Amino acid sequence: MSDTGVGLPPLFECYPSLAKDIPYVSLGQFPTPVERLQHLGRELGIDQLYIKRDDLTCDVYGGNKIRKLEFLVGLALREKRREVMTFGAAGSNHATATAVSAHKVGLRSISMLVPQPNAQYVRDNLLMSYCHGAELHLYGGQLQRRLGVVWQRLAHRVTAGRAPLVIPFGGSSPLGAIGFVNAAFEIKEQIESGQIPEPDRMYVALGSMGTAVGLQLGLRAVGLSTRLTPVRVVPEEHATPDRFVELFRRTGALIRRADPSFPVCELGEEDVEIVHDFFGPGYGVSTPEGTEAIRRAREAEGIKLDRTYTGKTFAALVRAAERGELADEVVLFWLTLNSRDLSSAIADVDYRTLPRSFHRYFEEDVHEGD
Repeated sequence: MSDTGVGLPPLFECYPSLAKDIPYVSLGQFPTPVERLQHLGRELGIDQLYIKRDDLTCDVYGGNKIRKLEFLVGLALREKRREVMTFGAAGSNHATATAVSAHKVGLRSISMLVPQPNAQYVRDNLLMSYCHGAELHLYGGQLQRRLGVVWQRLAHRVTAGRAPLVIPFGGSSPLGAIGFVNAAFEIKEQIESGQIPEPDRMYVALGSMGTAVGLQLGLRAVGLSTRLTPVRVVPEEHATPDRFVELFRRTGALIRRADPSFPVCELGEEDVEIVHDFFGPGYGVSTPEGTEAIRRAREAEGIKLDRTYTGKTFAALVRAAERGELADEVVLFWLTLNSRDLSSAIADVDYRTLPRSFHRYFEEDVHEGD
């Protein structure tokens, strides 16, 4: 059974039988607000520019990952696991959101991490994960991490009585993507209540793809004609049209197995309009366009963006606006970043209590552009 907390998600309200078969636990505060960015819209020549504030999904640690984790952590609880294991770069927002969410429901998290360029948010996320009970491991690369996963799963099976539930990179499995199918149902309700006109275009960061895939499926299921524009912020091999379509189909199939009345939605590779031009030299490395987009959002609206995901995504929106492509459209920017202030939560955490392999993130300078 699903732990539905204070209320059913909009997807379950439309398809009540899903609540019987799809695991779920309430972790966040929904719906998140939609706001009109009047100053920035005027500056960019977009008459109707809006933002979806998923930076406010949770009062402890926000961001888009909470939506996925409501279903993934729900599965861990259903299977009576004691621990969850997940993956990311050293400062992974997903790993931190997993640590916070697991801690909230009495589970322990294990973060299997690889190096990335240093930044203040890397420090903050590591401390936030640690103070929420995460077991942190840093590996030199993907091969070392794969070997580490095998060893840690065996070790934890011995100590905890069973292996931890593995939550994939970014939470982007068919089950995790349902969180953003649900988000599309949420935005449909906000359109119907007059909070926002139906968007012509929706911009969202494309990393592990679960966010964009879930939105694409949900938009089609609720009958919105919104054009989704995913902006790639990871190496290209991780975010390709064929992988996008495969996750789309698997997510739809999972939902229809639980409720055959959910619509069959088709998607071809030619329908996936990934923007590739803003990734830059590497994951987590700032770009001039991203840095400028961050500045403009901050100065015009007081909106915080980051160099890894949202700054690059907003840079794509800025370029399209400057080319005159968005002037007559209703445009929605989906803010996937956590904006909650972590300073009080991590103030008393000494980084030297973390495993030694992480100390360099606190002893070396942060990356230029942070």
